[in-house]
Amino acid sequence: MVAIDTRIVEVIDSHTGGEPTRVVVSGGPDLGSGPIFERRERFRAEHDNFRSAVVNEPRGSDVIVGALLCEPFDKASMTGVIFFNNVGYIGMCGHGTIGLVVTLAHLGRIGTGTHRIETPVGIVEAALLDSGKVRLANVPSFRHEKDVHVRLESGQLVTGDVAWGGNWFFLVDDPDADLSLANVEQLSDRGWQIRRALARAGVTGADGAEIDHVELFGRSQRSDCDSRNFVLCPGGQYDRSPCGTGTSAKVACLYEDGKLVPGQVWRQEGIVGTVFEATVKALDDGKVIPTIQGSAYVTAESRLLLDPRDPFVGGLTS
Repeated sequence: MVAIDTRIVEVIDSHTGGEPTRVVVSGGPDLGSGPIFERRERFRAEHDNFRSAVVNEPRGSDVIVGALLCEPFDKASMTGVIFFNNVGYIGMCGHGTIGLVVTLAHLGRIGTGTHRIETPVGIVEAALLDSGKVRLANVPSFRHEKDVHVRLESGQLVTGDVAWGGNWFFLVDDPDADLSLANVEQLSDRGWQIRRALARAGVTGADGAEIDHVELFGRSQRSDCDSRNFVLCPGGQYDRSPCGTGTSAKVACLYEDGKLVPGQVWRQEGIVGTVFEATVKALDDGKVIPTIQGSAYVTAESRLLLDPRDPFVGGLTS
């Protein structure tokens, strides 16, 4: 029997290239008005228990990315969205935006065509194609620093690029790495070692921003793909998809190096074998607008019950 003061939260689950998204369609906190980035900070300061309840066990899992729908501040946008995960909040989420668009189409709220979406780090445009795929034009992306050296606890020197694709990434190109599912534990450990090394060395994004994503690149075994990656996310899980913001950061670096020209397709394979197609549009300031194309599939319609008598109503946290 549901207690009279139980909070009911309606969610739609999907996955994009294997990476899950949980869209909160009703029952979320009232964050008031104002720009989405301001409401994200209000979410963080005043309603963080809701974040944890939605994505952490026992209702969720460490890998789920949540997406809270918001009334847009930008009146030209059809919705605003705040992304969150098991440990906090995300500026932009490529796979999550693709999942959001497919979810809204599933609900009958949008049809094919281009839709403007407001995120805490800027406006993106997502086109729902006749095929059911989504083509996402991301926020301006760029490389912040090239060939940054950090030393791991083992003494090994690792070199990578610091780049922005909607989140901050440290990208390490390692053609000899075994980027296979069988090696996920070792890859995750390497990612954590790199994150700790970045922190020890004081390496950050612009304005001292924490670099909370590590992306390892290697060769793809597929003849139709340009690269295979492994992405360690902020909460310690690996991205099952090829990572939309990570691919955006990567193609920004490729463009700056002259290895990718506007309109040229870069096919990025993720750790589970799914693929995003990426292109870039050059901006006058040296940044690029990456476009990421992928597929998402709705997997569940659910009602989460937040019973105040439940000792784990706010979710299990480590």
